[in-house]
Amino acid sequence: MLVDAHMHMPRLSTVKPAWLEWAAEFSRGYPWRDAYDAFGDPIPARVVALLESEGVDRALLFCEYSPRATGSQVIEDLLPLRDFNPDRFRLVANVNPHLHYPVASEVERQLDLGAVALKIHPVHGGFSPGDPQLRAAYALCVERGVPVIIHSGVSSFPGSQSKYGNPELMLDVVEEFPGLDFVFAHGGRGWWYDTAAFLALAKPNVWLDLAGLPPRKLPEYYARFDLHRLATKWIFGTDWPGVPGVARNAQAVAALGLPGNILDGVLSGNAMKVFPGL
Repeated sequence: MLVDAHMHMPRLSTVKPAWLEWAAEFSRGYPWRDAYDAFGDPIPARVVALLESEGVDRALLFCEYSPRATGSQVIEDLLPLRDFNPDRFRLVANVNPHLHYPVASEVERQLDLGAVALKIHPVHGGFSPGDPQLRAAYALCVERGVPVIIHSGVSSFPGSQSKYGNPELMLDVVEEFPGLDFVFAHGGRGWWYDTAAFLALAKPNVWLDLAGLPPRKLPEYYARFDLHRLATKWIFGTDWPGVPGVARNAQAVAALGLPGNILDGVLSGNAMKVFPGL
């Protein structure tokens, strides 16, 4: 199986120009716009056909409430995709404590819509992932048995506050909720690769997703670590559509020379452990 655990498929009318520029730059000619209609809305049948052509069996679709950075990509806009092919698509909830109050109530609402995880984006939202307001959301995720994905690392979008991408801000939370799986999206991208990797190896409830990271550079980013050991905590994801192709990235991960059982874990097995009902 191939699981892409980090994909964005918003209605394009809801995102800021910088998001469209990012997608165009990093897709490098990848035909992701073929999955959209002339109005910028994803066409479910086209999305499914594109993912099938690249061998994607499961896809986690992210919403994002970040009006200061990328826009408001509401979870309701993803429902037509999920409903068209519920076997292939899963939803990921998102909350922003500057917009949602009480936070836990909004998390519960989105989980009730079928989300299988909660994404926190402190860098685009402009808040610390350790904010006390989020404790109730984390406690709810423990109760509901769903993991939490945290943006970990820098972002170049205008309005971002990259200081909140420091994995160290999650130390107390990770220890306070040992029964809750935390996926550090982007693996500490930028200045915090070592911190994210150390936490993934030290804490059984910390995982790293590879979204937005060129696979051929992973040995360079994590040069201070045993790559085979660290890869047992990796979850494949692309940050679609800002990627030159899902299959291309999966092939690049395979080219790293990981043992077969570890590679299987990266491409699907680890995601199957972390995300319920995948």
